[in-house]
Amino acid sequence: MNRFASAFAWSLAAAQGVLARSGFLGALRLNAFSRLSAAVVVLGVMALPASGYAATTSPAPVRSPVTVGSALPPAHVDPGPVGKLFGSEIRQIPTTRRVVVLTFNAAWDETGVGTALQVLRRYKVPATFFLTGEFAERHPEAARAMAAEHGIGNHSYSHPEFDGLTRREVSEEVLRADRAIRQATGAEPLPIFRFPYSATTPEGIAVVNALGFADIEFTADTNGYLGTAGGMTVQRAVDRAMDALTPGGIVQMHVGTPDGHGPALDVQALPQIIHAIHAHGYRVADLAALLNS
Repeated sequence: MNRFASAFAWSLAAAQGVLARSGFLGALRLNAFSRLSAAVVVLGVMALPASGYAATTSPAPVRSPVTVGSALPPAHVDPGPVGKLFGSEIRQIPTTRRVVVLTFNAAWDETGVGTALQVLRRYKVPATFFLTGEFAERHPEAARAMAAEHGIGNHSYSHPEFDGLTRREVSEEVLRADRAIRQATGAEPLPIFRFPYSATTPEGIAVVNALGFADIEFTADTNGYLGTAGGMTVQRAVDRAMDALTPGGIVQMHVGTPDGHGPALDVQALPQIIHAIHAHGYRVADLAALLNS
């Protein structure tokens, strides 16, 4: 009986994965499966307080996927537009257009989230936020605000060094984060993943791809997360962002600081970074649109 239940859950997870990823930016449609999987799928949507981040929309809650145990689901037959990026780490979006992508990692505190969203709104530019599952659980209102206005990606659950994890541990980190992000935001994350510390390995990328995610890293990291104690300044963060000024370049920033102290330098530098990008004849592009084009 246990073997039957396990096999049923694994098959359901694989089928749900195909459906969930087949529509890259579409809403999740799993109503039939929700009736079939009542015994193995745990449904939960967090009731969140009114947002203090002036989010413009409130995405409808979606169902959480099944967490896979010891077995990995097979690679999706049709991974959608991101499938063309499978098999390698992506540090530059393949395009000849003079566009760059702004991304933020959210793994620690949420001190810079509100300001970052205000700046992006003021300059009418998009960004993509890579959340850890723990961040989403600790700061659901901030996570929801980010997802209401911008694309969100997966940055693992607990931000470990992936090069020391087994295939099963990699799978659990990715899927547990996916579930936490969905529950906190009520939104469908983009099928993209960023390795903590950018510690990619061919084996890790293969597992992430098998789960339906493309690995999106960065062209340049501003290092603003190091803070003034780490020798960083706003101007240095801006200068480092300019290292990504190439067609399809990806800038990595952070919304907070590891120790929760001091200003979020990347957020302070954001207006200057946007100005510098425009001054050099580039524009800020939406990562989701680039991947879908």
